[in-house]
Amino acid sequence: MKKVKKNDRVTISYTGKLENGTIFQATTESEPLIITIGNLDVPPTLEQAIIGMSAGNKKLVKLEPDEGYGPRRKDLLQTLNRNVVNVDIPPQVGMILSLKVEKDGQKYPVPATVVEVNDDTIVVDYNHPLAGHNLLYDITVISIEETLGA
Repeated sequence: MKKVKKNDRVTISYTGKLENGTIFQATTESEPLIITIGNLDVPPTLEQAIIGMSAGNKKLVKLEPDEGYGPRRKDLLQTLNRNVVNVDIPPQVGMILSLKVEKDGQKYPVPATVVEVNDDTIVVDYNHPLAGHNLLYDITVISIEETLGA
């Protein structure tokens, strides 16, 4: 039976969950993900776990924060005056805002999650929502295709 190796084009379905069971991302067999092993289309730990699997194989893979979206960083929390944030509706905890951040003289839109709302200020979090979490992926290999020249 053919096993996944480097440079193979692999069709997978997967469900990504937090340890509490919350699903944050999923594909299906009817809408799978196609990756090429070695291109880092998925995090390296996932790619390594897929190598050696055969079509029809299933596997549960755990990614530590450093292998996924990184640790939560306290320096990515920022307190802002409410009047600085120009939104049509009052900010609420959990709301995601698109804020401008300056880097090298250019302003870039960056998503920030509102984590605290006070009378005069709000606290926003620039961490990715999955930062600091262990991530669990239930992976199923649907098919394996060798690429030319591999």
